[in-house]
Amino acid sequence: MTIVRAGIRLGTRCAAVAALCLLAACASAPVQEMSDARQAIHAAEEAGAASVAADALRDARRLLASAEQKLQRQAYSGARVDAREARRRAAEALRMARAQPD
Repeated sequence: MTIVRAGIRLGTRCAAVAALCLLAACASAPVQEMSDARQAIHAAEEAGAASVAADALRDARRLLASAEQKLQRQAYSGARVDAREARRRAAEALRMARAQPD
């Protein structure tokens, strides 16, 4: 086998391994995303978002519950999407709560 062919095979194998690693990362449980969403919701609640940003906080809680259900069914991709959106909505609620005058 020539050096060129050996290099091509090695490159192909490296690409395949990289693709498998990416797939494995996507297939794992979204532990960090779930934690981030819970922390964001807690921070929004502590800041008083329930009274000034009720819709955003309610959406965040609903999305987190949906993520938890998907996590139970091992639908990790959907759980990850919902958890990220829950964190985003909770952060929005937190911003609204902090924008309110004391």
